[in-house]
Amino acid sequence: MRTAEGQCRWHAAPIGQVFELLDTGPEGLSSGEARIRLERHGLNRLPQPRRRGPLARFLAQFSNLLIQVLLAAAVITGLLGHWADTLVIGGVVLLNAVIGFVQEGKAENALQAIRNMLSPQAAAFRDGHVTTLPAEELVPGDVVQLQAGDKVPADLRLFRAKGLSIQESVLTGESVPVAKGSLAVTADAPLGDRSALAYSGTLVTSGQGFGVVAATGAETEIGRISGMLAEVDSLTTPLLRQMEVFARWLTGVVLAVAALLFGFGMLVRDFDAAEAFMTVVGIAVAAIPEGLPAILTVTLAIGVQGMARRNAIIRRLPAVETLGSVSVICSDKTGTLTRNEMTARAVMTPAETFAVAGTGYDPHGDFEREGEAVEPGAQPFLMEVLRAGVLCNDAGVRQDDGGNWQVGGDPMEGALLVLGRKAGIDQDDLKGRLPRTDEIPFESEHRFMATLHHDHEGNATAFLKGAPEQVLEMCQWQGSREEGAPLDREYWRQGIEELARGGMRVLAIAAKPLPKHAQELTFGAAEEGLTLLGLVGLQDPPREEAVEAVAECQAAGIRVKMITGDHASTARAIAGQLAVHNSGDVLTGADLERLSDAELFERVADTDVYARTTPENKLRLVETLQRHGLTVAMTGDGVNDAPALKRADIGIAMGRKGTEAAKEAAEMVLADDNFASISRAVRAGRTVYDNLKKAIAFLLPVNGGESLSIVGALLIGLTLPITPLQILWVNMVSSVALAMALAFEPAEPGVMKRPPRPAKEPLLSGFLLWRVVFVSTLFFTAILGIFAWSVEHGSTLEEARTYSVNTLVLLEVLYLFSIRYLHAPALSRSGIRITRAAGISVLVVVLLQLIFTYAPFMEAFFETRPIDFLHGAEILGIGVLFFGLLEVEKRVRRRTGWGIR
Repeated sequence: MRTAEGQCRWHAAPIGQVFELLDTGPEGLSSGEARIRLERHGLNRLPQPRRRGPLARFLAQFSNLLIQVLLAAAVITGLLGHWADTLVIGGVVLLNAVIGFVQEGKAENALQAIRNMLSPQAAAFRDGHVTTLPAEELVPGDVVQLQAGDKVPADLRLFRAKGLSIQESVLTGESVPVAKGSLAVTADAPLGDRSALAYSGTLVTSGQGFGVVAATGAETEIGRISGMLAEVDSLTTPLLRQMEVFARWLTGVVLAVAALLFGFGMLVRDFDAAEAFMTVVGIAVAAIPEGLPAILTVTLAIGVQGMARRNAIIRRLPAVETLGSVSVICSDKTGTLTRNEMTARAVMTPAETFAVAGTGYDPHGDFEREGEAVEPGAQPFLMEVLRAGVLCNDAGVRQDDGGNWQVGGDPMEGALLVLGRKAGIDQDDLKGRLPRTDEIPFESEHRFMATLHHDHEGNATAFLKGAPEQVLEMCQWQGSREEGAPLDREYWRQGIEELARGGMRVLAIAAKPLPKHAQELTFGAAEEGLTLLGLVGLQDPPREEAVEAVAECQAAGIRVKMITGDHASTARAIAGQLAVHNSGDVLTGADLERLSDAELFERVADTDVYARTTPENKLRLVETLQRHGLTVAMTGDGVNDAPALKRADIGIAMGRKGTEAAKEAAEMVLADDNFASISRAVRAGRTVYDNLKKAIAFLLPVNGGESLSIVGALLIGLTLPITPLQILWVNMVSSVALAMALAFEPAEPGVMKRPPRPAKEPLLSGFLLWRVVFVSTLFFTAILGIFAWSVEHGSTLEEARTYSVNTLVLLEVLYLFSIRYLHAPALSRSGIRITRAAGISVLVVVLLQLIFTYAPFMEAFFETRPIDFLHGAEILGIGVLFFGLLEVEKRVRRRTGWGIR
């Protein structure tokens, strides 16, 4: 009766034993007893999580080592009286913090979203009569009444059910409502098969029932999942991990070099402490790419906007880049890979089997027999099946204002109505000629639904549909309801197996003539002597665009794994149609629970289809894949998916049918619930990462050249060629403006033909390190060269520094045109065709640099001087030489093949 964790298996206990264990009965509790139990068990709600306030979120923006170094530099320059330097450095740090705080987005709300799913009210028996009370006041032992449209207020053990069906997809992933009953099931039944339980937060779609409260609050199934969610740690994205390593490495190098140069300046060059420290500040400001956090944020934000136009809504900025490194996508089946619209795909009659074309609820599609189209009206056996499916039916089909067909009621019944429409059957006309006078609603105990109809002469006929194994046992004849032949059971059993192997849910449809003017349909009349009219195979078909998207992901080296709450046979068939099924193996939730961690580690690499899974199963799968070193994306829509969504490297929730809990646990939400949008998002993520690498390859050589120029000047006994304030101007104005243009670069050719990058790949590859060293050396040579040349030929210190700054900015502009194509020549038809963003950035930088050089107020602040024509020509000549050397280096690399993927 109890699990190893001490939980009671209420679904396996007879209802009498349940009442005994809970010390209650069908009449419920007294008000006094309910108050006592409320004090003992607490309110029926989930515990409040601890939240991080706005101040803590803002202060967290200063946790970056590079930012902390700059803060220390600002404080010390202030103490030394260099207030201009302090204000500029402090302003840069504050700007980065504000950008990060604004772009971080809303905080984690997954637990709050789950709490919002709980029912606000409940109809419970207190003191012998039904009372409407707040659901949070329910206690174990209360008896609750359920009706269609209710949200189940607690975990209930049902003891009476009449046509009761509950939509449990938020917990199980099952695509259709589940029939409920009062009979106990086996103790090891998976969550989706526990028909005697109604779970808190699920929705009653039809019928009515009564149940005794077995668990409340954190003890419910939804509470247990929220507890798992609170314990799951979110992972840092690959880029942020790489940026942390890079920040530590760069900080260590900067501090070490600064300390050495501080000692060198005081001991060798006889600087005083203040002068030596300002030199060190110059080194720190030059070496640290202050604009990198802003570039990172803007590039990710541009990616977010681009993805939003493709129905992928990013909730947390770093998730954009994570998509570019995804190596495994664990996808839900229903609605993501499939249409989430049940479609009748086959009809089997006593004579033959017909295939049905069309998808979804659109009532258009041909009937085919052995590959050839047939007219359904000329097939009497077929029409008998279709008419019975329309009559024995409580659903409705309508077309909305947008022209889309929608089903009201059970999806499988809706599919039968659509099937009838494809054959030209008018539902209203047919029901007008054969009105319903009585019915037996579907219940899990008898597994069928039956209706009684009369024509206008009083002839009575019962129509019945239900589980094929059950209906087959109730039938004696096959054929039409007027003329039947003896039932060929083996023929129908083979048909059931064949349809099931095709991944279809099978419904059997039967009929029975009753005495004229019969007004009541009894179980005795419906359970024997029936004529089996035929079988209908229904399926939630794959999306056509999802099939293409799966193929594109596989071409990009991304493994697609399907995880669903459906049965193994259905999962296997859909996986085959989507071509995600490699080994032919399917693991169920029960299989996963039997496997040890080591065994699962071996199996998970080659198994791509998982069926009847629980929240624990999904979370364990994600963690196991991550232990393989894979970057995992996980899709989901229900509360049961939330822990795995949170744990995955990137969680992807469904925007249309997804619960708020799933959306809040995820980093990305699909507005159209379509797997193809994930493929497009991966393409965008790879483009974002490529552009980030270009921005880093652009910024680091600029900082490297600035740093080397200061170090070189100190070593050879020159004064600083560029002041710290001038360096900050370059880094936060021209460098940022130009690097931002790279964020708008389009995807490179073949972006979805290469394998995903390893999660542990360093931010600076060997090629990028070479590029940084090579270009930094060119920047250093140009800056220090023109400074020394100008001083030697009579320029003042202020003039020489102005020439150095303008040389640096010109080289940046020319380097932008080179870095847009890391390997291809810039002087080509495509290379000279700049983007609109690049053109605007260059124009802005030129205008700002003219203001920097010639505006009187800038002269007072940055100690600049106007540039005459001769020195301007010298600067342009250096730029031409610099650009030529970059293109020569590219040509050498193309010939040797080094650094080219």
